[in-house]
Amino acid sequence: MSVSPQRRTTAIRITPRAGLVIAMAAFLGLVAFCWPFVVAPGTFGADYAPPLIFGVLLVLVLCVVVSEIAEGGINSKALAMLGVLSAVNAAIRPLGAGTAGIETVFFILVLAGRVYGPGFGFTLGCTSLFASALITGGVGPWMPYQMFGCAFVGMLAGFLPRATGRREVLMLAVYGSLSGYLFGFLLNLSFWPFSLDPNSSIAYLPGLPFTEQWHRYLAFDLATSLGWDTGRAVTNFLCIVLAGPAVLTVLRRAARKARFQAPITFAARRDPGTGEPSTGP
Repeated sequence: MSVSPQRRTTAIRITPRAGLVIAMAAFLGLVAFCWPFVVAPGTFGADYAPPLIFGVLLVLVLCVVVSEIAEGGINSKALAMLGVLSAVNAAIRPLGAGTAGIETVFFILVLAGRVYGPGFGFTLGCTSLFASALITGGVGPWMPYQMFGCAFVGMLAGFLPRATGRREVLMLAVYGSLSGYLFGFLLNLSFWPFSLDPNSSIAYLPGLPFTEQWHRYLAFDLATSLGWDTGRAVTNFLCIVLAGPAVLTVLRRAARKARFQAPITFAARRDPGTGEPSTGP
């Protein structure tokens, strides 16, 4: 007897317009993360491009939310779910506080992106980190990087292939582990060009060829972040393996009850005496 894979529920439907905006935001986000490799020294933005680009990105994310509300892609039930999960993530994040790389915010992000789709995962990644920064006082130049790093994690979880049962939990656990390393790899790019003595062999040095610059960054990431990222990866793996089945069940039950994309129809009122449609007040 075979078990059919769980059907993904799309809480936030990605319309062509919203898909284009998310693709633009993701592309600009990658450019902003990787600017040390793509921006030549002395050209536009060597010093101020990242803040400017992320200002544009925040506007684009706002456009995603507003445009989807305007088109009905985000209805009141999806907004309520987004608010609840953002609040939960913001509340549980201080439990780990990043000590030894322990981060408790990612596993719900991965599971919600899996169940509700990439649009929901992308938006949840941004809102969760924004709410968490406001609660913990973590507002700073690093916050946009963290927001978009988590947005990528949630969005990619929505694109994972179909699976069911233990295979699905294992797939999500492996993805959560890999995303822990990917998140650290991207976030390190936000401060690598400014954090080391230029005379260091692993420091950012403007004007170097791409391959040498890349080797320097890989050495920097391995030397300063591998242990921290491993803690995050292990935390993600264990949280998804232990709590994943129960959380997936709860999220899917909530999705079935909410019926996010169910059409709303209004039946004509009928006269109780004749049974004919009534046109009166």
